[in-house]
Amino acid sequence: MSNVFLNINNLKASVNDKEILKGINLEIKPGEIHVIMGTNGAGKSTLASVIMGNPKYEVTEGSIVFNDQNLLDMKVDERARAGVFLAMQYPSELSGVSNVQFLKSAINSKREKDNQIKLLDFYRLFKEKSAEMKISEDYSNRYVNEGYSGGEKKKNEIFQMLMLEPKLIMLDEIDSGLDIDAIKTVGENVTKYFNNHTNDTSVLIITHYPRILEYVKPDYVHVLHNGKIIKTGNYELALKLENEGYDWIIEK
Repeated sequence: MSNVFLNINNLKASVNDKEILKGINLEIKPGEIHVIMGTNGAGKSTLASVIMGNPKYEVTEGSIVFNDQNLLDMKVDERARAGVFLAMQYPSELSGVSNVQFLKSAINSKREKDNQIKLLDFYRLFKEKSAEMKISEDYSNRYVNEGYSGGEKKKNEIFQMLMLEPKLIMLDEIDSGLDIDAIKTVGENVTKYFNNHTNDTSVLIITHYPRILEYVKPDYVHVLHNGKIIKTGNYELALKLENEGYDWIIEK
């Protein structure tokens, strides 16, 4: 296996014939945490959606290779089974589908038919991870995200991450809509999971503000503007953006 986990080369993508990504180049190695920051409309969420395979976006040029696999040749479910996970900015509601049903099916879809998760093992894992995420006891029978607050939906995305154990974790503005305590819970659980899987896991965080980065310390921070990465730095870059905004980079 290559020492580069995710390799994005000259990626261009459009929606409704409007080009959003205009040549993204990005390499992420196992055990690295990368952050994409930028103003509204820069293309941050589009990048995550394209990596995940959202059919709304058309890739017009470039490549995405994950774990030596060409993601652009794979459907969304195939990418998910390969270990790609996206915590969405606006999680969908699944009426009539309980969290238990959803997660048990998702876990088993990644396993061979003769190695499906045992019910007792599933509930043990479910109870352990829900406690870590400080999720209420009635959560198991609730329908996925139905009637949830914005914060509950975001915490549910991280709960799903803990249950599914992905290899590439993408967090699309996971901190928006969360109060201080919820940001801490989300950040600490992402970091704990990452620290336990550093040999075969990478994280890509998309955010406007560095609040979540107090708990998930990045190796690299990239600034995305007008569909391209225009600057790369470390955590200090995120703090400078918080204090000074984006104009000092964009105007150069």
